[in-house]
Amino acid sequence: MKCWVCKRQARGFTHADTRHGVGDPRRFVPDWVFCSRRCQDAFHALYGNWRRAMEGQHREGSMLDASDIERTAMRTCLKAFGRVADEIGFTKPLAAYSEAEALRVIDAIVTRYTEAMVEHHETTRMPPVRGSAAAKATARDPFAELEELPWEVTESALVIKAADESERKN
Repeated sequence: MKCWVCKRQARGFTHADTRHGVGDPRRFVPDWVFCSRRCQDAFHALYGNWRRAMEGQHREGSMLDASDIERTAMRTCLKAFGRVADEIGFTKPLAAYSEAEALRVIDAIVTRYTEAMVEHHETTRMPPVRGSAAAKATARDPFAELEELPWEVTESALVIKAADESERKN
């Protein structure tokens, strides 16, 4: 089974849902399993926030402290977002997106994030220790491809564009 949080292979950590007693017909056995105590704690923080929200205690959820690998995966989502936003149109404000357009953006970002996390975990033998030099080194490599973002205009892009325009005139 896969970890409910990060989708790595689960390693014996589970969740026991004790909201309903053993004989209660509303009780079910969840298959929420985790690879580590960290993922289990992250799930319980989210689950606790959800339960408080469902009970009417409106409290803002806390932000997870992203690791270097997770931040790198987030950065790889920029290209996926850029492709979808380019198809929709960069001049259109995000608030003006239709439901279908917003779902396309969300799907592109979530899909790329999940793929980036899976790609990273497929290439490593052991999960990295947060803050270690090895984790930082592996997190730096994917940034190299992010130099040419489609929505950013750099000096080199302007020079290339000017050269193309002068060639067209000749």
